[in-house]
Amino acid sequence: MFKRDLELEKRWSKLLVGLKETIGKKPADLNGVLFLIGVQELGQGNKIFSKEQKQDLMHIAVCKVLSYDGFYELDHVDQEGWPHWKLIKELPHFDLLDQEKLLKIQVLEYFEKEYEIVIE
Repeated sequence: MFKRDLELEKRWSKLLVGLKETIGKKPADLNGVLFLIGVQELGQGNKIFSKEQKQDLMHIAVCKVLSYDGFYELDHVDQEGWPHWKLIKELPHFDLLDQEKLLKIQVLEYFEKEYEIVIE
């Protein structure tokens, strides 16, 4: 494992601990964190979501965090308050491990920009 990968995992672990302190439960993995971001970005509070809605929430989160690197931009919000994003720059073709790294980096940036939390 490279030094920057170790640093990423260290920062990621700190984020998970911070989320546990904030919400009372530590997200199990990246998908759990993406779900939380999706709920936050939807802005309708914590409620019961269908399986399809949970997938949509994770998509909202992925689009939001990847918007920081210019891959997506918010297109519109529908009548029910759900944001819709459009792809504006092709995503790089990564293997699963590199996709996860990119998302973790962008999730960390999300919390740093949106909540002014420094995760070192």
